[in-house]
Amino acid sequence: MTDFSIADRQYMARSIQLGWKGLYTTHPNPRVGCVLVRDGQIIGEGYHVRAGEGHAEVNALKQAGDATGATAYVTLEPCSHFGRTPPCAQGLIDAGINRVVAAMVDPNPEVAGRGLQMLRDAGIEASSGLLEAQARELNPGFLSRMERGRPFIRLKLAMSADGRTAMASGESKWITGGQARADVQQLRARSSAVLTGVGSILHDDSALTVRLDELSEAVRGQVDQPKPLRVVLDSKLQTPASARIRSADAPTLICHSNEQEPTDTSTLKYLQVPKSDRGLDLNWLVERLASEHNVNELLVETGATLAGAFVQAGLVDELWVYMAPKLMGSSARPLLDLPLDVMSDSIELKLKDIRQFGEDVRFIWQPN
Repeated sequence: MTDFSIADRQYMARSIQLGWKGLYTTHPNPRVGCVLVRDGQIIGEGYHVRAGEGHAEVNALKQAGDATGATAYVTLEPCSHFGRTPPCAQGLIDAGINRVVAAMVDPNPEVAGRGLQMLRDAGIEASSGLLEAQARELNPGFLSRMERGRPFIRLKLAMSADGRTAMASGESKWITGGQARADVQQLRARSSAVLTGVGSILHDDSALTVRLDELSEAVRGQVDQPKPLRVVLDSKLQTPASARIRSADAPTLICHSNEQEPTDTSTLKYLQVPKSDRGLDLNWLVERLASEHNVNELLVETGATLAGAFVQAGLVDELWVYMAPKLMGSSARPLLDLPLDVMSDSIELKLKDIRQFGEDVRFIWQPN
């Protein structure tokens, strides 16, 4: 096992900090930061800004100019293959770097250790595993897609203090206040896709776009006009012709079970999904979203029935629950449609984060 110094840890921590600057813009690529150090001084920094443009290592090398003899600290193993840009491992070799420290090996099968080996074959000292847990936090979606073949899935829910999401009539605007809703827009902005059921389209005419005007000025400056894929589960093709989801503001995928091929494909894409006991086959769907649409982080914003189906299928990695300080009564609709009969069937949750937004409280839970 490689022994890393305190300085190594400090420089890698800075690389991770840089990687977070690409939070809203790198899809479908991973977020990566890089720091170049020579003689105890940082000579170049960079991060991956967006797909198709220079990777973190390239941007750091450009800032450094001459990087001969430097050490590169990078949050993800340098790539070894030609994609939309040349391989970063070769770029580091050509620049005369003499040591590379990666936080983690890239699980992408096209890399998966080959980048580090390319560096070693060129006589460069190359190691990995420094602050790996923190580096993984940068890219839960990319890592999930590479390692599990499906996106990292967040289920967003808003409820009253007594666990209700809407009145019996369906009325739900607004349970939470403006600060909590702005936080949801940030969550949408970092997501590769936002998924809902057709009920949200029929009842609320949801657009599922990022409302930039609700973001803080600081966050708005980081958001690169994100257009997450909008995914609607509409098994019987009920989406109205007048629905806002049909606008060209963002790409839209209608998931249905009808064997008949839809004809109105000018603004929408369609995907026929196999059926399961509770409707459309969610496992099949999320695997296709990863493999065919490169979805890293999937945000599910939907009603109690579909939300419960995602939980019951074991597909939820995090529950983002916003609780408002109000009571909506016993006749209001529940948070989840999750038919559990005995205590032993209950699903344990681990609290990952809790914070307040105005008068509302946000909980982030992970199913155990």
